[in-house]
Amino acid sequence: MATPEQARDALSAVKDAGSGRDLLELGWIQNPRLQGQRAVIRLALPGFAQSQRDRIVREAQAALLALEGIDEVQFELAQPSTPPPSGAPIGAAGHGPGGQGQLPERQPIAGVKQVIAVSSGKGGVGKSTVAVNLACALARDGLKVGLLDADIYGPNAPTMLGVADRTPEVRDEGGTQMLVPMQSCGIGMVSMGLLVAQNQPVIWRGPMLNGIIRQFLYQVDWGERDVVVVDLPPGTGDAQLTLAQAVPMAGVLIVTTPQEVSLADARRGLAMFLQMGIPVLGVVENMSAFIPPDAPDKRYAIFGSGGGARLAAEGGVPLLAELPLELPVREGGDQGVPVVLSAPESATAQAFSALARRIAALTPVPA
Repeated sequence: MATPEQARDALSAVKDAGSGRDLLELGWIQNPRLQGQRAVIRLALPGFAQSQRDRIVREAQAALLALEGIDEVQFELAQPSTPPPSGAPIGAAGHGPGGQGQLPERQPIAGVKQVIAVSSGKGGVGKSTVAVNLACALARDGLKVGLLDADIYGPNAPTMLGVADRTPEVRDEGGTQMLVPMQSCGIGMVSMGLLVAQNQPVIWRGPMLNGIIRQFLYQVDWGERDVVVVDLPPGTGDAQLTLAQAVPMAGVLIVTTPQEVSLADARRGLAMFLQMGIPVLGVVENMSAFIPPDAPDKRYAIFGSGGGARLAAEGGVPLLAELPLELPVREGGDQGVPVVLSAPESATAQAFSALARRIAALTPVPA
């Protein structure tokens, strides 16, 4: 008959596809035990590893059934604890490191000099396009830049940076798992899109959402960064509150299009950050005018005009940029090379470069 020690040795061959570490060490397989001819193990997979579950079950079952005297393998599904203990696997539910899930209010990120958020009241206004291109433009100007894709339910940064098919490394530092940012286009990026299968939905309630955002802040090996740009999800929900309460921010940009339905939601977002005492650096009007490729001297205000200026005036903040809409913007995002790098001479890339310089002037990097 197999012994519990033999069962553990057999299970040690089951590895995480991303880090290559065995799942017993990670705590994703727990409490293996033998009950007569039955082996029983508990699965405690973090959210980002759910796409590996079928493979893990198959490999664990095969490893145990190969042992003498084991005819059946039973799996238990552990309920993720909220919050997890310090050093919990990246992606586990709860609030990340810090004992009982309570981090000090607005705790700085080790090695990061400042944090700038990019927000919008509604989806579809190009917020992620602004965040990604702003990060790349700041890096091109010589800053050490990170990008935190906090849009957990709709992560687009991996596609826009051409790394959607890659898996990030996870390191163990003193018993705490640290995610290593994915390097692309001159910046280091983390995103839920790197941790789940491409078509896998993230179906999480608020506590789990808050937990992964805190882990992206504090359980990522950011290294030395002059700035981390945070791409927030649209709206005024849990992600915005978590970020505002967790980390000190140099400021936030509000992205809108000129049309009224976008402005109405953007007003709420702007008011929320002002109410929470977060500096609003200004408004970015995206898709201000369409520039046709066959007539680069023409401008068509297909979404209206002047909306960004009105929003900025109402909020008492500057209008930072009016970004045109050109085909290279879409092409760069789909091909994984943002327009500031793929078409640097385009009008939109020039506008992003000017926006980056203005942001750098508003938020000088601390010495």
